[in-house]
This record gives sequence, structure tokens and C-alpha cells, in this order.
Amino acid sequence: MNPTDTAFIIVCAALVMFMTPGLALFYAGMTRSKNALGTIMQSFASLGVITLVWIFWGYSLSFGTDMNGLIGGFDFIGMAGVGMEPHESIATNLPHMVFMIFQCMFAIITPALITGAFAERMRFSAFIIFIILWCTFVYAPLCHWVWGGGWMAQMGAMDFAGGAVVHMSSASAALAAALVIGKRKGYGKRSFLPHNLPMTMIGTALLWFGWFGFNAGSALAANGLAGNAFVTTHVAAATAMLAWVFAEWKFHGKPTTLGAASGAVAGLVAITPAAGFVGIMASVIIGLGAGVLCYFGVSLKARFGYDDSLDVVGIHGVGGIWGALATGLFASQAINPAGFNGLFHGNPGQLWIQFVSVVATCAFSFVVTYVLLKIVNAIVPIRVTEEEEEAGLDVAIHSESAYQA
Repeated sequence: MNPTDTAFIIVCAALVMFMTPGLALFYAGMTRSKNALGTIMQSFASLGVITLVWIFWGYSLSFGTDMNGLIGGFDFIGMAGVGMEPHESIATNLPHMVFMIFQCMFAIITPALITGAFAERMRFSAFIIFIILWCTFVYAPLCHWVWGGGWMAQMGAMDFAGGAVVHMSSASAALAAALVIGKRKGYGKRSFLPHNLPMTMIGTALLWFGWFGFNAGSALAANGLAGNAFVTTHVAAATAMLAWVFAEWKFHGKPTTLGAASGAVAGLVAITPAAGFVGIMASVIIGLGAGVLCYFGVSLKARFGYDDSLDVVGIHGVGGIWGALATGLFASQAINPAGFNGLFHGNPGQLWIQFVSVVATCAFSFVVTYVLLKIVNAIVPIRVTEEEEEAGLDVAIHSESAYQA
């Protein structure tokens, strides 16, 4: 056990935890004022609910003994065998419980990301049931496939910090949710402008800050690889922010703060799978691609007619896919000997492996999420009534108001 690594990962876990409240502010500022608290509450509910799911069975299903490449075993149910000593086959430089809680923070924020797709219209009780099922039947299997020794890991797919596990999975689930739950009342006929962009900018800053723990911490040690992931994360976010701003400046005439926030998050999403496999110049290209591709990606909902309220599909979906494929292009064993070279370093087969992982992740998450939402809707209505939606979730569901007259 390495005390320095242990201290580093504890701090990184705290940074990743901080991302979920940051996401709450990022999303809440983009909603109408009558739904600000309801949106924040969904992220905070994920902090509570998913923590318990994780310690009782989620962690075991993700990192327990591999069962045919599909799911983890029951080794760690109820935290059995998860203590202060390292596990013989899981991050042997860290106390087992430190690795567990670091991974817990990833599990927490992933279903919180989905909430952007159905903001302003999902019933809170249905949301609670949904995230319990989703973490169990979507997140845990995907986590095992990629990081727990499952079939994607066996195939050689590279996902340093969650391009597939976190971003593509949540975006595919978001698309399913938008289709099942339907459009907001008046969508396409009335304005749905963000009510508090300073709140969104603060949320963006907290996300950017926490993302250093997200990506650098995925090195699982205080070493040069963590430093590389830190630097590539920042560079990609900065580049993507500028790319998005200049794109909207060119095509819409004005640079906006919402564009800057969206671009920064797009860059952070795209670099996530690649941060520990690529160098600084590659991170510039990844950030540039993220800013431009995600800028156009948010227009998909207008083209196809679904109501993804806060652009989860356009940012996390498009950005996650680009990041995964870019890993297959730019990955270098000179950066990380434990990974594989990408196309531009003499290994074209890696791009195909990344493509397969993208298709499998998106298809699995979309289909299972769609089924889970139908099951939840049979238990309790997923969508609030028209009267509750008109009044706003803050008052109708939580009997509170973010702003007093």
C-alpha cells in the first residue's frame, strides 16, 4: 500500500463527488426558475441513493469476480471483504475501500447526467426507482465490461476515465428517456430560455475543477500518468470551449456564455476516455473536434424532433463517441505502456475495437433504459401531470421555491 497514492485518490474521490453538486448548478441554471430546485434535487438524490446501491450490490456487480465477461460476482455484496487493506487483484497500491469509494463517485454522477434529458417533467418517485434499476442493470454491467475485467477489457477497448461507462451510457439513456417521457408541454411553441446563466457558469467551473480528480485520479496513483491526464484534460477543455464559441460566433453572430460552458463540458467529455493514453498535442485536436462536433450535435434534437432538454445527447453522446474513437486514433504506448497504440501510431485495429465498444455501449444502454422506463411507468407514472408541469416541479413536487417574490 502506497500512502502517497492513497492520499491522492482520497482527494480525487472528493473532487469527483464535488462534480455532482456542480452538475446540479450547471443544469438548474438552464431550466426555468420554477424547476430549479427540482433539478438540483435530482442530482442530490443520486448522491444518496446510488451510494447505498453501490455499497450493497453495485460495487460487487461491477468489480466482483468476472462471470463470463458479462458481470461481476457476489464477492463484495454488502462490502464483504472491502476493508483498509489492498485487494490482491484490485489496485494493490490502495486500500480496497479507497478504490471502492473513488469508483462510487463515478456511479453517482452518471445517472445524474441523464436528468438533463427529462428536466422539468419527471416525477421524483419514478426517478428514484429508475436510478436504482439503471445503476443495477446498465451502469454495473458496463463498468464491469470496461474496468472490471469484462469482455470489452478482454477485447482491448480503452476507456481511461469513463467515455463509455459514464458519458455514452448516460447519453444513450438520455435519448431513450426523452423518447419515452415525451416533450415538455409547449415545446416548440414557447420559449424555454435558461433562467440563471451565472448559476450555469458556476456549475461549469465546479465541473471543470472536479474533472481533474475524475481523469487524473483514474491513473490510480500519484505519478506522471496522473499528471499527463490532468494536463490533457485542461487543454482539451480550453480548446473545445474556444472552438464552440468561435463556431457559434461564425454561424449565429454572437459568442455566448452558454456556448462557452457547453464547449468546455464537451471538451471534458471527449478527453475522458483518452486522457491517460494521448499527449498534449493530441488533446488539442480532441478538444477542437469536440467543440465543433458537439456544437452541431445539439442541433440533432431539432432535426429528429426529440426533447433533450439540456443537450445530454448532443454533448455527452457526440463528445463521448468522438473521444472514444479519437482514443483509437491518437493513443500511444509512449504515454501509457499499459494501453495500446492507436491508428496514428501503427495500430489501425485499435480504431475498430473502439468502434465496437461505442456501438455496444450505446445500443445496450439505450435498449435496457427504454425497457426499464416502461417498467417504472407501470409501477408509478413517470411524468408529472400537466397541472404539475405548468406549476413547476419546485412547488408541485417539493413544496418549495428557489426564489421568493
